[in-house]
Amino acid sequence: MATHTDMEALPGVGPATATKLTDAGYESYGGLAIASPREVVAATDIGDGTATDIIAAAREAADVGGFESGTAIREHRTQIGKLSTGVPAVDDLLGGGIETQSMTEIYGGFGVGKSQFSHQLAVLVQLPAEYGGLAGRAVLVDTEDAFRPERIDDMVRGLDGEIVAAELDRRGIEDSPDDPATMDALVADFLEHIHVARAFNSDHQMLLAETAADIASEHADSDRPVRLVIFDSLTAHFRAEYVGRGELAARQQKLNRHIHDLLRLGTLHNTAILVMNQVQSNPDSYFGDPTKPVGGNILGHASTIRIYLKNSKGTKRVVRLVDAPNLADGEAIMRVETGGLRPE
Repeated sequence: MATHTDMEALPGVGPATATKLTDAGYESYGGLAIASPREVVAATDIGDGTATDIIAAAREAADVGGFESGTAIREHRTQIGKLSTGVPAVDDLLGGGIETQSMTEIYGGFGVGKSQFSHQLAVLVQLPAEYGGLAGRAVLVDTEDAFRPERIDDMVRGLDGEIVAAELDRRGIEDSPDDPATMDALVADFLEHIHVARAFNSDHQMLLAETAADIASEHADSDRPVRLVIFDSLTAHFRAEYVGRGELAARQQKLNRHIHDLLRLGTLHNTAILVMNQVQSNPDSYFGDPTKPVGGNILGHASTIRIYLKNSKGTKRVVRLVDAPNLADGEAIMRVETGGLRPE
């Protein structure tokens, strides 16, 4: 991370401007390089020309913004992590799991298991790579009062015995098989590495995205960096506050800014962005499934991967891959049970 002195090393940046930039959250050349002049002006109250020059200098210093060969991009993609869902069939559908530096959208009807997905991944992201995790922590923004620590408890206790033994050792928890306090301590440690905030409106939600970026910066050099940011759900407040076609443009513009803040967070911190989305029924659909996700084309184009979660018999769920840049459409089956997501 760039220091205050680093910012002053940029052409045209003196002590006062450097302070404004760092106070606004631009703490690295990389973060400044992918900002727009309008954003920097709004956040720091410096002139348009100055902001443009500073961003150009940051892009040159960070080597961001130029063309790269396909070989270089392929090498860059080797840094992307894959987070297992705990269900092999779903992981295969997703090419190995939920990937970092991308936004994965899961949409589906009420009670289909979207929040169960978010709880499960908040647990699994903390596991090391050999068990399908990313050895990190999770940040969860709860817009629908859906987060329940009790579900984390169920899912931790539902982990495979080999994983539990390895996690007790890795976290420095004394393994006493006959002592219930052992598992209680493990559950508490998992919960300690999940940062949860309740968003009460769309403005608060957007502010929490900035706070999530601060948490990611704070833990960037730790042994447990932020590797998963969850919004459950992304669109609930926007849908409730902007009603009718007259407010559609304002809603979509605001949602677009919010989405790009999340994409920037994912890119800068090698973090997986997972967003849950609500659905609506298309009254013009006479054939096929009338269910469609909320958010329109703005969210559709921004989501790297789109997953449609559907109810089936009992605890069975159909996971349909709707869109991905390098994966074929397809379906997988899983179950939502007490211990979490399980294979069919």
